[in-house]
Amino acid sequence: MSGTGMGESLGSQAARLRALAVLRIRSRAVAVALLPAAAAVVLFTGGVTGHMSGPGWDGARWVTSVCALVVLVLAAAVATVIVRAKPALSPTVELPERSAPDLYRLVRDLAERLDVPPPSALALTPDCDSWLEDRTHPSHALRQVVRTGSRVRRSTEAPVLVIGSPFLWWMRVAELRAVLAPVVAGTAPSAHPDIAAARRFVRGLDAAVALASDSAQRAVRSTPLRLLGRLAFGFIGPIARLLLRSCHTYAGEMERGVAVAASERAQTVDYGLRIVAQEQVGLAYAGWDRLLTRVALPAWRMGRWPSRLDAGVVSALTELSRRDRLAEGFTSRLGERPACDLLEEPGAVDEAASLLAARLFHGGPAETGANWSPVGWQEYPEEVVDRKWRTEAARLHRVLDGLGVTPSEGPHGPTLARVITHLGRPAPEVGDNLAAGISAEVAREEAAAAAPVARSQGDALNGWGADPLPLFPLQPPRTGRELLADHVTAMVCCAAVDTAGAAPGLDWLDGPALLIRGARSADLMSPVLSLTEDGDPGPLRAWLTKTGVRAEKPVRLV
Repeated sequence: MSGTGMGESLGSQAARLRALAVLRIRSRAVAVALLPAAAAVVLFTGGVTGHMSGPGWDGARWVTSVCALVVLVLAAAVATVIVRAKPALSPTVELPERSAPDLYRLVRDLAERLDVPPPSALALTPDCDSWLEDRTHPSHALRQVVRTGSRVRRSTEAPVLVIGSPFLWWMRVAELRAVLAPVVAGTAPSAHPDIAAARRFVRGLDAAVALASDSAQRAVRSTPLRLLGRLAFGFIGPIARLLLRSCHTYAGEMERGVAVAASERAQTVDYGLRIVAQEQVGLAYAGWDRLLTRVALPAWRMGRWPSRLDAGVVSALTELSRRDRLAEGFTSRLGERPACDLLEEPGAVDEAASLLAARLFHGGPAETGANWSPVGWQEYPEEVVDRKWRTEAARLHRVLDGLGVTPSEGPHGPTLARVITHLGRPAPEVGDNLAAGISAEVAREEAAAAAPVARSQGDALNGWGADPLPLFPLQPPRTGRELLADHVTAMVCCAAVDTAGAAPGLDWLDGPALLIRGARSADLMSPVLSLTEDGDPGPLRAWLTKTGVRAEKPVRLV
């Protein structure tokens, strides 16, 4: 098979046939737009030859001509929007060749073995996935000038290879090559003219629909001039959506055919190793998900972003391998060369990917600031875990103050006993009122923190589409009862640290942890839930007695 051809596989044939179906839809749309003009030409030709003369034919000619002119103008407007609309880019960390020459060499060697064109550039995504992305639109090249200060020269055909950053840290070099083989093989379909044209058409339609929707929303509270633009997009949007719906099935089948063809081509490269490497993909995804939701998310909520998430995923997966008997053999791989060694400055790349992950999954600012600063894993227990507990404990006591519970000042100040006594009262609405107060306090604080972030996202979203950040929120909003349990747990942990010699810690799979005599305490949640859900303080008091925590002693709050 040649590097620019599709070969004769069934997947190749299916992809080309579906691409032609998409292009036929484009041709039909052009034919419909030209139909009134063709009718006008026929009528004028008939008049010139004397076959269509008389007042009726003259009126028909002028009506048809006006209709043809209007349709052509509208069709030109739709075509212009489709061609010039800027397709959204996937948020990635740019990886120029000077920062990863060995990785570029690996990808080029892989493309040569597969007999396909090499990707034009490499980029990283803070997720466990890899794909090819076309960035040949002129606006994408301009975005590179703005972000890097110099124009990036790219092929007009070869797409950019986007690699999941967790793969680089967890996978070994041979495993990464095996996983990337079917992805890199997809550059061959990208060079086929019919498939490339069909993809450009579909991307243009998708961008036009997004542009029309965004422009209509902005015009709701705008000037009359923009209202005229809203009317124009009110026409363009439905046309683009109709064409996109018509192409949807064929485009999906085309991409499936491309994937099948790429997989067939990649079978000649590291096929046996690729089966083993796919197991690592699943393991990396599981560890990455736990790291984000259990470890990174509490830090993000505190205004801190872990600066070495990819390095952290190695620790999380190593811990998972230690705990899970199904993963016992995976730790022996760690003696082989990790794929991150293919980078010139792994730490800088990890930091950039970690900041992008915070933006995508939490909606954090694009740059470090007073209330948004990086934190290393060594400092995580003191600067995130301890601060989180004391912030939540302080919020809990502020809400108790607002409810008129015994004041928190003086010798009977912010104590755990105050919380247990209040929640242990027989009235059923005690927990509900406290949960509602905490929810309202958290909502006010999050709204105040989100305002400056929203103002700073205008330029940062350029090229990513109009969707607000976070693009991929990790968890749904917490309920009042969940927040109450979290805050009571935080108060218990503060009391344990201040009165029983406990310490804040980090569990790579479960996040913030309370260390009592150097061992993680894993039996605290059940007694807390008995108190917050059932109003029963007995199990928690028994836990406090067993661990030596003094509930009557005041604790230090932030």
